[in-house]
Amino acid sequence: MTAPADRSDEPAEIRVSAVVIARPDRRVLTVRKAGTAMFMFPGGKHEPGETPLETAVRETREETGLRIRPDELVHLGAWDTPAANEPGMALHSEVFALWRPMARHEVPEADDEIAELHWMDPAAPAAPACAGVAPLLLPVLARVAAQPLF
Repeated sequence: MTAPADRSDEPAEIRVSAVVIARPDRRVLTVRKAGTAMFMFPGGKHEPGETPLETAVRETREETGLRIRPDELVHLGAWDTPAANEPGMALHSEVFALWRPMARHEVPEADDEIAELHWMDPAAPAAPACAGVAPLLLPVLARVAAQPLF
């Protein structure tokens, strides 16, 4: 009988859902959580029994106040990247997009967990001074920049 393989050198995986919300000028909403230095999409970790889509809707509401319906979101795909704020951790992200213009009354606002909102250009991702761009944003924004939004 052989001993199980030592997996201590493999990073643990964090599973999240993220949401791409774009304006007609193609800029995409990003958030920076309090106590962190990376901008990322609204989203977060799944709660027990929650589907990735349910997580996307809940986290968007909690972080930005935007109330979107599950049927409004399009699944863009899944990405595996390093985690932005947990060194040595891997991130598996189910990414959804809201491909409709927001109504005048739909204005994202940061909650207590979110320190800052920033509308980022997908063709030239850059964070405000003294902050970075989460690894997940780069491949997703490259896809967003190459497709029509609305």
